[in-house]
Amino acid sequence: MSKYDGLWKYVSETGKDSFKLSYEEIKNVAGVPIDHSFLTYKKELLEYGYKVGKISMKEQTVEFKKEQ
Repeated sequence: MSKYDGLWKYVSETGKDSFKLSYEEIKNVAGVPIDHSFLTYKKELLEYGYKVGKISMKEQTVEFKKEQ
């Protein structure tokens, strides 16, 4: 079980092809703030049919994309 499981479930349930979440929204959904370990955990999202796209430090957003 990953600390981001709640986030992965949320992302997969959106059904959208592509969307962005702010760091604050991720913290609210996951229950933990995004940190450097996110880069390691993001590969788990593939199991849910999505992948992490662009991570913007400037905008403080993460893009999620549905796997084709």
